[in-house]
Amino acid sequence: MKSVLKNIVRTLFSIALAGVFLYLAFRGKDVGEIWRSLADVHWIWFILLFVGSVLSHLLRAWRWKYLLYPMKEHVALRSTFSATMIGYLINSIIPRLGEFVRPYVIGKLEGISKSATMGTIVLERVLDIVTFALIVLTVLSVYAEPFALWFPSMAPFEWLFFVGAAVMMILFLLIFLRAEMLFRFVTKLTFLLPVKFRGQADHIFSSFLSGFQASQHRGNYVMIAVTSILIWLSYIVLLFVPFYIYNFPREYDLNFGSAAVIQVASGLAFALPTPSGIGSYHAFISYTLSEIFLVNPVSALSYAFYTHIVGFLTTTILGLYYFFKDKIHIADVMKTNNRRDAV
Repeated sequence: MKSVLKNIVRTLFSIALAGVFLYLAFRGKDVGEIWRSLADVHWIWFILLFVGSVLSHLLRAWRWKYLLYPMKEHVALRSTFSATMIGYLINSIIPRLGEFVRPYVIGKLEGISKSATMGTIVLERVLDIVTFALIVLTVLSVYAEPFALWFPSMAPFEWLFFVGAAVMMILFLLIFLRAEMLFRFVTKLTFLLPVKFRGQADHIFSSFLSGFQASQHRGNYVMIAVTSILIWLSYIVLLFVPFYIYNFPREYDLNFGSAAVIQVASGLAFALPTPSGIGSYHAFISYTLSEIFLVNPVSALSYAFYTHIVGFLTTTILGLYYFFKDKIHIADVMKTNNRRDAV
């Protein structure tokens, strides 16, 4: 009962937060004008962006194959793609739960230990955070002018962004190459826990450790690093291409660097606990376009709405397809949710 109540509170908070951001995004805008702007977009753009979105998810599933290598050398791309899309689907309902469902799905499809798989997801998130930080600092280094409009006092310290980017690159390599050493250090801290939890913690950490063993396979270094970069570059491309729907390059001189700035805002929006970034994405993207790049507010919000709906429909359609195709049951998802609450 306590777990159910916690889930209800968490879900209601997520929905309320999304509602606040939607209000901020649409406040003072002509909804009818936004709808007409969306209705004018040719259907071929949806197909193009849908395919591009699928490819970006395939890149993530492809990288996961290399992270799973220590547990099983030949994991089918179809399995990692299915688990990834189902995870996104679940995240759209209950934020963050999808990360706990993915090990269950891949365990069912490939017979891999769920707790060991969770270790690869931890490593995946570490790689994502560091790669995103690297991209943010690189964008700030070479494209600092828009941000100077927000933080003019930082202009004399732009050189710090170059230093930060270099530090992030070194950190990326250290975390990846020495992940096992870092995790072994963490396991030694279990003595700080109450005695009754130490055995369980040691078991969990031991299982997680196997998920970090991808760093022992040098043949995977390059592919994991390359796919990590390609994943984020694909996201930027998916934000850059729709510029041409609204003629942003000609009217506002927006380019690939501008899309990188938008990606920074997108990453921050999806980090918030709103379902599928609803509200937070619309508010962050439209605000960045209208305030930094001086795009017409209606066009900015229309762009945010369109790019979000394409991504949302991609994950929903494919997530539902694999959810039923691979016979995933709601009861199993709820059990996974209960185990998450217990962690």
